[in-house]
Amino acid sequence: MTGIGRVLVVVYAVMALAATGRSFVQIVEDFANAPLAYSLSAVAAVVYVVATIALAMRGAAWTRVAIATIGFELLGVLVVGTLSITHPELFGHASVWSWYGMGYLFIPAVLPIVGLWWIRRTERASVERSVVA
Repeated sequence: MTGIGRVLVVVYAVMALAATGRSFVQIVEDFANAPLAYSLSAVAAVVYVVATIALAMRGAAWTRVAIATIGFELLGVLVVGTLSITHPELFGHASVWSWYGMGYLFIPAVLPIVGLWWIRRTERASVERSVVA
């Protein structure tokens, strides 16, 4: 893995650490005040951890895990982002994916798009190399 693939794995790892830390503190200190938001932060943390591992590994099975995880992440960002704007009373406090990841400079909204693009690009290159060989 080179170039953008390495950067992508590092960004996912940073997001995994940030979301894990945020959700841990939120759940331990204040879970009763915003259980949905804090649970969603924990889900985001798990998604980022699994996506980081799947992107760093090789093989068709890991690629499928990465696609599923990153697809779920994109769906989560879109649904939670939209609901946090249209129905803010559901959350009580912000989660990692609230307002499309505004608290994280919108990285949660952009990251899954880049991740899926990168997987598609590298898979296509892999297929082309095997056809040439």
